[in-house]
Amino acid sequence: MKIRIASPITFDSIVDGPGLRMVIWTQGCIHNCEECHNPQTHSLRGGYEVDTKEIIDKLNKLKLQRGITLSGGEPFLQTEALEEIAKEAKVNNLDVWSYTGFTFEELLNDRNPNRFKNLNLLKHIDVLVDGKFEKNEKDIFLKFRGSSNQRIIDVKKTLKEKKIILAEEYIERELCEAK
Repeated sequence: MKIRIASPITFDSIVDGPGLRMVIWTQGCIHNCEECHNPQTHSLRGGYEVDTKEIIDKLNKLKLQRGITLSGGEPFLQTEALEEIAKEAKVNNLDVWSYTGFTFEELLNDRNPNRFKNLNLLKHIDVLVDGKFEKNEKDIFLKFRGSSNQRIIDVKKTLKEKKIILAEEYIERELCEAK
């Protein structure tokens, strides 16, 4: 299966989730957040296509990484390809984080024609940072997110409880460090 990515994979990120991470930069975004830090990823025709098998081969060779992060661009525009990658990450005992400009509620809204595809991907994600970047809510002291409207969601607990459960361990840490 093909996936459109914006740039080569980052293998040693320490800012896109906890620990050492492999980051997949998806190409294409419809949110157009003002002052987005990845505007080069917006064009739906930009970047280049690779086969998911290439990414999975790289994922299978990881040694020190704690997990992978799906970023972009907008990962939820390529759910099927990312589901394939996320499944393999879980087989390799890696945690999976994803960023999205959509809210969790928008992804699973009954009127969203992609809600079942979104749910299939979410089932393989541990933590979701949701919501558009809002320049008026930008805060450089936040960990793993750019603006205070964005939530760090524990996806497994949220799906089980059927209500938003925040990943408190990351939010508490940022509150303690800001003091």
